[in-house]
Amino acid sequence: MNDAVFVALADPTRRLLLQRLAMGPTTATGLSLRFPLTRQAVVKHLGTLEGAGMVAKERHGREVHYRLEGAPLGEATAWLTKLSSRWEQRLLRLKRFVEEQP
Repeated sequence: MNDAVFVALADPTRRLLLQRLAMGPTTATGLSLRFPLTRQAVVKHLGTLEGAGMVAKERHGREVHYRLEGAPLGEATAWLTKLSSRWEQRLLRLKRFVEEQP
C-alpha cells in the first residue's frame, strides 16, 4: 500500500477535489472556478494526488484534463476494512470476557 495515498487524503482540499473528479474529468481551470483556490494552487494539489496515483492527466490540445484513478482508493479501503475487522474481533473478545466475569 502506498503511504502517499494517506498523505494526499489528509488534506481536506484534496478530498474535495477528488469528490469533484469523481463526477468526471475536468481541467485545473475548471476546478479553480468551483473552489476558492487559484489555478496554481489547484495544480499543486493535483500534483500531490497524481503522485499518489489517485489522479491521471491527459492532454487534449492545449488543455490538460484530470481524472480520478480509483485503484489506490480501493487499496486504502481494503486496508482500512481489514484493520477495522481486526479491531472489531478484539472488541468482541473483550466484550465476551467482561460479560463472563462474575
